[in-house]
Amino acid sequence: MIEKLIQHINNLRLVRAFKLSTTPRWFILLIDMLIVSASYALVVTSDMYIAQALPDGLTTIGRWLLIVGVYFVMSLITKSYACIIRLSVIEDLYRVFQVVVLSTIILLAISMGTQLIADVMPLRYWNIILVGALSFSLMMIERLITKYFYMMLTHGRSGRRRVLVLGTSLHSLILANALNSEIGGRYEPVGLLSLKRGKHENSSINGFKVFDYDSKMLREMCDEHDIDALIFNDSDSAQLRDGIADAFIRNSIALLSINKVEEFDLDSEKRMSEAAISTHVREVQIEDLLGRDPIVLDNTLVRNHIEGACVMVTGACGSIGSEIVRQAAAYHAGCIVLVDQAETPMHDMHLEMQRKYPQAHIELFMGDVQNSVRMEEAFKRFKPQYVFHAAAYKHVPMMEINPTEAVMTNVMGTMNMADLALKYNVYKFVMISTDKAVNPTNVMGCTKRLAEIYCQSLFFDAQKRGLKTQFITTRFGNVLGSNGSVIPLFRKQIAEGGPVTVTHHDIIRYFMTIPEACSLVLEAGCMGNGGEIYIFDMGEPVKIYDLAERMISLAGLRPGIDIQIKEVGLRPGEKLYEELLNDKELTTATLNKKIMIARVRSYEYREVRDNIAHIIELAAEGNVHSMIFAMKEFVPEYKSQHSEFESIDREIERLHPAQSSDPVPETEKYY
Repeated sequence: MIEKLIQHINNLRLVRAFKLSTTPRWFILLIDMLIVSASYALVVTSDMYIAQALPDGLTTIGRWLLIVGVYFVMSLITKSYACIIRLSVIEDLYRVFQVVVLSTIILLAISMGTQLIADVMPLRYWNIILVGALSFSLMMIERLITKYFYMMLTHGRSGRRRVLVLGTSLHSLILANALNSEIGGRYEPVGLLSLKRGKHENSSINGFKVFDYDSKMLREMCDEHDIDALIFNDSDSAQLRDGIADAFIRNSIALLSINKVEEFDLDSEKRMSEAAISTHVREVQIEDLLGRDPIVLDNTLVRNHIEGACVMVTGACGSIGSEIVRQAAAYHAGCIVLVDQAETPMHDMHLEMQRKYPQAHIELFMGDVQNSVRMEEAFKRFKPQYVFHAAAYKHVPMMEINPTEAVMTNVMGTMNMADLALKYNVYKFVMISTDKAVNPTNVMGCTKRLAEIYCQSLFFDAQKRGLKTQFITTRFGNVLGSNGSVIPLFRKQIAEGGPVTVTHHDIIRYFMTIPEACSLVLEAGCMGNGGEIYIFDMGEPVKIYDLAERMISLAGLRPGIDIQIKEVGLRPGEKLYEELLNDKELTTATLNKKIMIARVRSYEYREVRDNIAHIIELAAEGNVHSMIFAMKEFVPEYKSQHSEFESIDREIERLHPAQSSDPVPETEKYY
């Protein structure tokens, strides 16, 4: 009977209009003032009954106006009338208590203040306290009734997804209350999940049952209470490490996150429209679970360097380059020159910068880093103080197929930009390198190592000539979600129904978020004095096969059943294990524990210039065999794997049989 009545009420036009937002604040404030008035009336009636006499009408009205006025002002100050649907009972209690206590103290002070005021409002102190006590009780009853009314309206829970809320903190409780009371919401919070040790059996907070985390009983617990998802605030995601997230994924329990629970906090001025909270909930992505710490973009060193300076970024529309542009804008660079040859991405990047950073001074410069004449126009025109060189070809299999183009862009393009930086007195030139430059097994990795060698040797030669440009190299591994990387590929394959392809069951890779990588690039570039090769702490390596399984499970599917995982074999030039440092290299710590300096072999500039010029000449001629041969002779640690160029390694071994076993000469110079 009651359920039918509630359903009928839900269908009324008045209620449908009422559901469009939270309870109107003016309405709650009006009810509160009526409650204060009623409390005062009860006290006056009680006095009249005891005295057996009618009070003076004008005096009674004066008392009423003063009391209501004080309570009205205190309610406005504390906002006790706001958001009572989303607040917990405890928070409601606190706000109402504030109003009553403050109002009572003020009224007592007024009553005691002067005889004149006492004549106007001859209320006894006890009566003032009694008005406060009655008001407090009735306001709390009002709020409980309002909450109950809304819960009855919103507890037609069919279609709502039953979820657990992670944690027992205040933010977790706010989130649970907000989801529970949301009109037209999509989620029904069943309880709070505590990851802390200790038994919370039969315990609850503000009406929400507290569940203890137990990986062995997780599936049984969720089945018993019909729970199919865990929801948490983004800032609490770190709690899901150490296998906790995997336990939910293995048991086919979805993970949901919500940004900025503060939007639903106690002092929020915004009314929440229908399903406003649910629209902020998103499915957790694999990037959220790989254990990288969040980046806080507030580095004084970087700010002191970048703010007001002219910054040039090559490859400005790529994954790394575009993030460097964004962070440079966030640090208020005086001018940011975007250099790229891709027209549509450049247009899209420009629109994004206009939208996100309207105050930033952005210059667009279309051109290929292979074209030294075109690049010189950019240096002449903008005279950059900082150059972040991110333009490069990066896909290993593609560069094995097109090795001459890898040399022309990654080697000659870097050489062009570095020479121009020196010619136009750039303060700092920062080259973006890769872990694949260490003991390279592919053309792409070797071209990046050649670029590293050129920049470092150029710096030492320039230093001897008294030139001030500082050349710095940063080296890191894979970045999450970059164009063409494994995660977007897996996501696409899962969406298409599989199979998900991995090259080898045991292959591992290091991962870093794009914002983190670029933040460290900026910091390393600013802290460097020239000649350094900086490497970054990439955290723990990730097994790609496990990554595929987790992504399939996150999509609500079963690895090997709903989506197959297929091994396709290592691609040309691909390693099983990536390295950040050569075995012969050492590292030096910096002030940032995530940034280290690699102590690598240094080369004489003339030797480097002549060898690289020869390699570029062979690339321009299209003489692939001779070009790869020259690269391997100059970078002897370059040993091809799963590539047609392995035959050149064997050819070199026949010509120089002792080369592979020779130790590094003691006279070798290291930086």
